[in-house]
Amino acid sequence: MSKLDNAKRKGIYLLPNLFTTGALFAGYYSIIAAIQGKFEMACLSIFIAALLDALDGRVARLTNTQSEFGEQYDSLSDLVSFGVAPSLLMFNWSLYHLTAVSPVMGKIGWLAAFIYAVCGALRLARFNTQIGVTDKAYFQGLPSPAAAAVLSSFVWISVDLEISGETLKYFVLPLTIIAGLLMVSRIRYYSFKTIPFKENVSFIWILLLVLVFVLLTIKTAWVLFVVFGCYALSGIILTTVSIKQKRAQKKRAKNKGETTLETDESE
Repeated sequence: MSKLDNAKRKGIYLLPNLFTTGALFAGYYSIIAAIQGKFEMACLSIFIAALLDALDGRVARLTNTQSEFGEQYDSLSDLVSFGVAPSLLMFNWSLYHLTAVSPVMGKIGWLAAFIYAVCGALRLARFNTQIGVTDKAYFQGLPSPAAAAVLSSFVWISVDLEISGETLKYFVLPLTIIAGLLMVSRIRYYSFKTIPFKENVSFIWILLLVLVFVLLTIKTAWVLFVVFGCYALSGIILTTVSIKQKRAQKKRAKNKGETTLETDESE
């Protein structure tokens, strides 16, 4: 193999990791911005990290440069961008103000932020151990980028409306904990990995996509909050419906068995 081919291969393998590094940088900058009180920029940085995180895996698959190193590096980047960064954002923006209520509430505030961060770490660890085992059509637990998007878009909307985090501290406290617990729950979320993007689709989908882009340019924070908020609720609804259907099937099977037994006894 020539030196040119070696250089080309190194350049190709470097490409997806550059996207991952960009996502890590955005997540790290979100932490810096949150510490400095630049909360809108902190929220935007998390969404930039989510966009780059979505691209790195696809770039690796398109260029056939998947590697275990890339998977591990991506997980570490996700922990910073979607675990640590959102938790510090919520703490610096709102939960910190609980210290003014009482020392105990102040500790509860940073513990809530820590619960979210550790749930993000556990979510990523569980995901890594289940690769190739679980159904690709669904995620088990809310994906960490979606959880981060719910929290950061909520902060972004509040900043746009000029509502301080201090005012919403009692609402942010359970919201942060619930978002964290959803990540480590057994609730199923649709992964969108089975959508046939290479097949022909109806023209209406193109129009809907254009509409989403238009709305994003007009009310970015609101659209992101509605989209990811609905996604977070969709898993709860999907799992609830699935549990009810399974219980109904078991009940029908039980009733059918009892009916068959009664028929046999009467004969």
